[in-house]
Formats: sequence, structure tokens, C-alpha cells
Amino acid sequence: MAKTNPVEFIEQVRSETAKVTWPTRKETVITTIMVMIMVFFASLFFLAADTVLNMIVSTVLGR
Repeated sequence: MAKTNPVEFIEQVRSETAKVTWPTRKETVITTIMVMIMVFFASLFFLAADTVLNMIVSTVLGR
């Protein structure tokens, strides 16, 4: 792999960064809210699963 000097590297990085389609503020906010909602539901699911498994293990072990 050929080595590039730092100046060429910075130019290449700027060129590639210019090609990126950045999300709008609205898209970022909506996506963040969706992620928070999914995290909430996932945490509820794992809480319920943990509670059920805890009850099963406690029953089997007789505690």
C-alpha cells in the first residue's frame, strides 16, 4: 500500500467528507426519540423475562 503524505491525506479526507449526506436536525431528533422508545420497551421485556426466570428458579430450588 502506497504511503501518502499528510497534506494529500487531509485533501482526500475533505473530499470524502464533502460527499457525505448529513442528516437534518429533524431526522436526528426523530431517530433519537425512536431509539429511546425501543430502549424503554427492550428494558421492560428484559425486566419481565428476568422476573419470570427468577420465579422459576426460586420455585425449582425451593427458596
